[in-house]
Amino acid sequence: MTPENLVWYAGAFLLALAVLVVVHEMGHYLAARACNVKVLRFAFGFGKVIWMRRHGRDGTEWAVSAFPLGGYVKMLDEREGEVAAEELPRAFNRQSVGRRAFIVVAGPAANFLLAIVLYWFLFISGVTELKPRLGLPPVGTPAAMAGMVEGGTVRAVNGRAIQTWQQLRWEVMRRALDKEAVQLEVTSPQRETGIYRIDSDRFDLEELEKDPLRALGLVLYRPRLPAVVGRVLPGSAAAGAGFRADDRVLSIDGKAIVLWSELAATAGAAPGRRLNFVIERDGRQIELAASPRLAEEGGHKLGRLGLMAKEGKGEEFEMTTVVSYGPFESVSRALTQTWDTSILSLRMMGRMLTGELSWKNLSGPVTIADYAGQSARLGPSYYLRFLALISISLGVLNLLPVPVLDGGHLMYYLVEFLKGGPVSERALEIGQQIGFALLALLMAFAFYNDINRLVSG
Repeated sequence: MTPENLVWYAGAFLLALAVLVVVHEMGHYLAARACNVKVLRFAFGFGKVIWMRRHGRDGTEWAVSAFPLGGYVKMLDEREGEVAAEELPRAFNRQSVGRRAFIVVAGPAANFLLAIVLYWFLFISGVTELKPRLGLPPVGTPAAMAGMVEGGTVRAVNGRAIQTWQQLRWEVMRRALDKEAVQLEVTSPQRETGIYRIDSDRFDLEELEKDPLRALGLVLYRPRLPAVVGRVLPGSAAAGAGFRADDRVLSIDGKAIVLWSELAATAGAAPGRRLNFVIERDGRQIELAASPRLAEEGGHKLGRLGLMAKEGKGEEFEMTTVVSYGPFESVSRALTQTWDTSILSLRMMGRMLTGELSWKNLSGPVTIADYAGQSARLGPSYYLRFLALISISLGVLNLLPVPVLDGGHLMYYLVEFLKGGPVSERALEIGQQIGFALLALLMAFAFYNDINRLVSG
C-alpha cells in the first residue's frame, strides 16, 4: 500500500471511529443530563489524555485520549470516590434502576438512531446500485440445476420485491443462514416471468464469509465489453508493465482476445505467471509483458492485473439503477433495514457461539479500516452505508449480556429489579473479570483474523 493510500485509509477509519464513538457516548451523556446526573468527563479514546477542556455549568471535562478504540462517559458515583452531601442526589449510583438502565441503554440506542438517520438520508437522496441481473450460472451450481439462464433480472425473493443486487444478496443470505429454499421471480430478456426454486439445504455456512450468491450459482451479469482499457490502477502490475487508458488488447500469449471477459478470465487463471500481450495503441501494435498479482476473491486465488474496462453510457445504464423513495417511505425502509441488520448480526453471533459458523467471520480493526478506506474511495454513499452498518454492529455488540458492556450492566439491573436489591460487590468483581477475559478473547480472535487476511492476500 502506498503512503498516500495508507493516509487515506487511516483517515477514513479514524473519522468513522470518531463519529461512532462520539455518537454512542453522546447517548449516555444526554441521557445522564436528562436524569440530572452529573457528568465529570466525556472522553474519546482511552489511556493518556492528550487534549482536554472544561465546559458547562458542571465543569465537565471534554477529553481526547491516546488510544482511539472507544470512549467513555464518567459520571459522579460514590463507588468511585467521595461525593459531597449536596451532590448526592446527582450521583449515578443513587438513581433508580429505571433511570440507570435508561442512561446505559441510551448509548446503543444512539448508534441505532444514527444508522436510521443515515439510511433515511441515503434512501431519500437516491443511490446508484447494480441491477439484480444474472449472468450465466456456473455448471453444477444450484442455480444451473434449477434451469436459470443468462440475462434474467430478479424481481422478488420468496415474494419480497427487490430492485438491486445488494438487496438480492441480503435476501439470499438471510435464507441461506437457515438453509431455507430460495424462490426467485425472474424476468427474462424477452420479458417473460419465471419462478425458480434453489435448494440451499446443502449450503455451507462458511460461504457467508466469501460470497453466498456465487456459491449458489447467482453471478452478476457482465455486458460483452470490448477488451479496451478504461483505467489503469496506480501501483498495479499493469501500471508497472506500461499499460495506458484506451489500449486495446489483441492477444495474450498468442491467443486472440476480443472481449473484456476473455482478458479477465485469462489473467485470473494466471496469478504470478508472466503473460505476453499484444496491444493496439494509437494505430500501432505494441508488445507488453505483465504478471498478474495474487489476490483472493470469494475464497478463491485469482490473478489481478489492475485494469478496468472502458464502459460507455449504454453499459452503465444497462448495469445500474437509481433507487430513491419519498421522505415517509424512507423512514419505514430505514427502520426496517436497521432492524433486519441487527437481527442478522445477532443470529450470526449465535451461530458462531454454537460452532455452526466459523469465527473466521469475525473482523478486527485492521479489516474495518480496510473497509472504511475502500468505501470512502468508492464515494460518499458507500461510506455512509459503511458507517450505518458498523454503527448497528456497535449497538448490537454493546447490548450483549457481557459484564463491562452496556448489556452486562442492564443484566445486573434486571437482577437488582427482580431481587429487590443491588448485586453484591463480589459478584460485580467476578463479572468484571469474566467480561474482560471474554473481550480479550474476542479481540484476540479478531486480530488473528485480520493478520490471517493480510498474509493470505
